[in-house]
This record gives sequence, structure tokens and C-alpha cells, in this order.
Amino acid sequence: MKLLLISALLGVAAAGVAPGYPEQSSRPQAAYERNARIIALDSDVKEDSFRYNYETENGIKAEEQGREVDGIEAQGGFQYTGDDGQVYAISYAAGQAGFQAQGAHIPTAPPTPEAILKALEQNAADEAAGIIDDGQYHAGKYGNGPAAAPQQYARAQASAGYRQPYKY
Repeated sequence: MKLLLISALLGVAAAGVAPGYPEQSSRPQAAYERNARIIALDSDVKEDSFRYNYETENGIKAEEQGREVDGIEAQGGFQYTGDDGQVYAISYAAGQAGFQAQGAHIPTAPPTPEAILKALEQNAADEAAGIIDDGQYHAGKYGNGPAAAPQQYARAQASAGYRQPYKY
């Protein structure tokens, strides 16, 4: 049994595949990527601020600096080489306005439709004029309807031939 186990381990070692990592046989770069060494590192941490940057031998670079002002505010960036060989870079800021990332490969939202822009302008104009829509139905503003006189509305429906659903 020991001989069989030793033979299996020697066979795996000769094939260049680490036990538990079969993907290395099809992608030899995987071991290099997983075990990349840090070739540059600098950091400075203080009570109310910090900064760091590092670089690994496989081309990953990152840096960030921040400070504490009513919460932590930070900015930084990182870059790496994708499986397609292209270098991807992200820069970001984080703080009270949330996390905001920028990068040439990050998708952008489509433009806001013209009808929505007009509606937003009208909403702003109404609010400036003191017209506030609180989401409630106001009978005086919209006329007689179901909220204004429920019984009268139900009678009008019944006389028009509408039947109420059967209640159990």
C-alpha cells in the first residue's frame, strides 16, 4: 500500500501537478498566479490616516490612501492583467458618497430617456411652486371617484351593470 502511495505521489510530481490542483496541468500559469511573490510593499498606518501600495511579480499593482473624517474616506486604485492579456485598471474613491469606481472597461449606464428628463424637470418646477404630490388621493383635486364617495361609486357601478365579486 505504501509503495502504491509513493508511486502515485512520484507520478504526480513528475507530471508537475500538485495534489488537489488538477487545473495546473491544463494551465501551468495557474501555480505562478496563485503563488506570486510581492516584489514591492510600502505602508504607513497612523491613528487618523493610512496609505499603502504593493506590486506582485505577476503584474498586480495596488495603492490606497485614506483618512478618518466623520467615517473613513479613501481613494486608490489597482491594476492586473486579465486572462486575455489586457491590462485592466480601476481607480476609486470611497466615503460618505459611497464607493465610486472608474475604469475604461467598466460599463456605463445608457443615457436617460428624454421623457424622464422632462418629467424630472416638471417635478422640480412643481416642487419649487409649492405643489407637492404626497401620493395620496385628494377628491377635491381629482373629482368624485372611489375615494371621494365609496357608496355612491359602488351604486353607480351597480346601475351600470357591474357586479360585485361574490364574497364567501
